[in-house]
Amino acid sequence: MLEQERVTLVADFWQDADAAQALMQKINRQKEDINNYEHLLTLWEDTQALWELANEADDQDTYKEAEQNLKQAGRLLDKLELAVLLSGEYDDHNAILTLHAGAGGVEACDWVEMLLRMYTRYCDRQGFKSELIDFLPGDEAGVKSASLAIFAPNAYGYLKAERGVHRLVRISPFDAAGRRHTSFASVDVSPQVENDKEVEINEDDLRIDTYRSSGKGGQHINKTDSAVRITHIPTGIVTQCQEERSQFSNKDRAMKMLASKLLSKKINDLEAQLAAERGQQQEIGWGSQIRSYVFQPYRLVKDHRTNLEMGNVDAVMDGEIEDFIAAYLRKAALDRAVKGV
Repeated sequence: MLEQERVTLVADFWQDADAAQALMQKINRQKEDINNYEHLLTLWEDTQALWELANEADDQDTYKEAEQNLKQAGRLLDKLELAVLLSGEYDDHNAILTLHAGAGGVEACDWVEMLLRMYTRYCDRQGFKSELIDFLPGDEAGVKSASLAIFAPNAYGYLKAERGVHRLVRISPFDAAGRRHTSFASVDVSPQVENDKEVEINEDDLRIDTYRSSGKGGQHINKTDSAVRITHIPTGIVTQCQEERSQFSNKDRAMKMLASKLLSKKINDLEAQLAAERGQQQEIGWGSQIRSYVFQPYRLVKDHRTNLEMGNVDAVMDGEIEDFIAAYLRKAALDRAVKGV
């Protein structure tokens, strides 16, 4: 009887492929944390041994090797510390990052394209897998909107730090008079839904439209109405996908994006409710400017939430945003501790 019950339980479990996949992802994330911790202990022990050898022999090369080990251990310790700070219910999920051009016309579209490259390079630097799942080019240049699916342990936990409005100040390459322009782009980050139990979608609440794909040309152009736009009528949330060749694949991706946005709305509504109970004023929409990127008259990137500044603008635009994300996560954790949340 026990064997029969065990077989039934196993069979029921494997019938839910999404739940099985989500469980395996969590196991892999825990394994990575354990491996990083064990690697840190090994580095620390090796550093101590090298330091003792260097002192005994007064060997500068061994001193340098110990110093390099110590720096590597420090970076790994920072990584483990940030992983501990990711305590949100959905922080361990994959993420969908969506960019939209704001005020600034062609300048704003160019700014979105620059940010899209920045986040793609960030994912490359971190070893995250990223995939473009929606792309709408600007009328003259740049990108009106784009969405990236990001697959990595704690992707949402890290990238939620980027949610908000990003402001660019520079001398416009599109202005013959060489005047300084200010442009805005919004960044939205949603956790990817890992199983159907996290979000329930009623098919009767959806309006599904198909249209012809528009893009850069080549593989982005279709002769059939393969692009799909889904509108969730109760909330007004709209998702679309046109990167795949088949309508079925585009619809599947658009549905996954919709589920992620609905889950993000659920999280935001809960945070707003808690903030209202604490009597806090929430920043909403375009008022939530989080970071300024100044190219002229000086060069500086400043995060307005943490006051962290970086003068190497080129490095930031090449994806070096780890310090901004870490500073935000530490400040958010400190704020929660102070408020007793």
